[in-house]
Amino acid sequence: MSEGRGQPIGMPPGEVTGARTQSRGVLLSPLRWVNERAKRDKRAQFTALLHHVNVARLEEAFWRLKRNASAGVDGETVASYERDLQKNLESLSERVHMGRYRPKPVRRVYIPKADGDKRPLGIPTLEDKLLQSAVAEVLGAIYEADFMGFSYGFRPGRSPHQALDAVQRFVMTRYVNWILDADIRRFFDSVDHEWLLKIVAHRVKDRRILHLIRMWLRAGVLENGQWQETKEGTPQGSAISSLLANIFLHYVLDLWVHRWRRHAAHGCVCIVRYCDDFVMGFQYKDEAERMLRDLGERLGKFHLELKDEKTRLIEFGRITALDRARKGRRRPKTFAFLGFTHYCDWTRDGRFILKRKTDHKRITRKLKELREESHLRMHLPVAIQHRWLMAVLRGHYGYYGLPANSRAMAAFYFQVLKLWYRSLRKRSQRHPLSWYGFNLLLKRFPLPQPRITHPWVARTA
Repeated sequence: MSEGRGQPIGMPPGEVTGARTQSRGVLLSPLRWVNERAKRDKRAQFTALLHHVNVARLEEAFWRLKRNASAGVDGETVASYERDLQKNLESLSERVHMGRYRPKPVRRVYIPKADGDKRPLGIPTLEDKLLQSAVAEVLGAIYEADFMGFSYGFRPGRSPHQALDAVQRFVMTRYVNWILDADIRRFFDSVDHEWLLKIVAHRVKDRRILHLIRMWLRAGVLENGQWQETKEGTPQGSAISSLLANIFLHYVLDLWVHRWRRHAAHGCVCIVRYCDDFVMGFQYKDEAERMLRDLGERLGKFHLELKDEKTRLIEFGRITALDRARKGRRRPKTFAFLGFTHYCDWTRDGRFILKRKTDHKRITRKLKELREESHLRMHLPVAIQHRWLMAVLRGHYGYYGLPANSRAMAAFYFQVLKLWYRSLRKRSQRHPLSWYGFNLLLKRFPLPQPRITHPWVARTA
């Protein structure tokens, strides 16, 4: 399929990809056996998995943690836990296997979204992070053998750029005339716990693993010093939430869409999913409209719903763009996916091409964050500010450095220059910095120029 292949982009031919898990490391021998069994028998059920969660695997999970990871409700940090690491890990492993482990509530924080809303994040305690990471590694050995090729979110060996390349491939190489841009309303806050546990139990029959997942789902959240019960949803930010989301949508969406396009569609139907964000392409309008209706009914069975204001069906693709150009009409509407606005365009020699540029909402949100941060860093030494802005720009280019996005990256670079100039200018009211002086400073502390970090995707799949 053009929207997802068994071999991720950049993987050498013949290399085994199923032997990697959420940890992005090579599977240990016991988990490799689990993975091979899961690939051989799609109906196999695993009744004994908790013994894979041992001290060694917990220690691997500890060293995967970021050194500056935020502390949970107990205040335990990586540095404090490391002081007596072996003893702490042995104690955690013993409590888990003796059935005495109890997770603590997650600490609730909020981060801004591109649409102006706030996204809730849950920060588990350090021990909960370790155990969730170890269990996710074990479960990943099973479900990596099941996940569809068009699923890219939070999977080993896959990235958002591969999902973007897959969208470009199916728009440019398949008979796609309509795009369904869908968004699930508050997905992570709406996942039904009982449905999720039933879905996991299709493959996992180890009651101890299921009990751990149930406890994590119902541990509750601590917000402003008050504990709140969680009757539905899985906290974003926890080590296992992304895997559980992928498992849930694999059964609720992926398998259903794959069956729908094989039995209910006559034309081309393509899909690319990155966690709860997905885009679908259709050859015929009536099938796209039918999918939109059926999709709403399908999600409703699992207590999910589409966000009406962000779900739309647009005419899009090579044939549509060519027809509009011949009639002198405007280009087709655009759609957003993974932080990029996708639009139809033409090459210099007149060929159709799908181009991507940075979503303006993402730029606005990022510049707002940088203004607030620059105000806090205003009186720091210039060299420290310079290192911070270099890291910001390099990270921006690393993600948004797609072909045809040079103009948006250049605009972002110029806005960062203006932001730094205004911040430095405010440091002195008697002798404010001039543009001439700022240009001299840039010669000593140059900022990285915009650059393309990702090549054009091949036109063939």
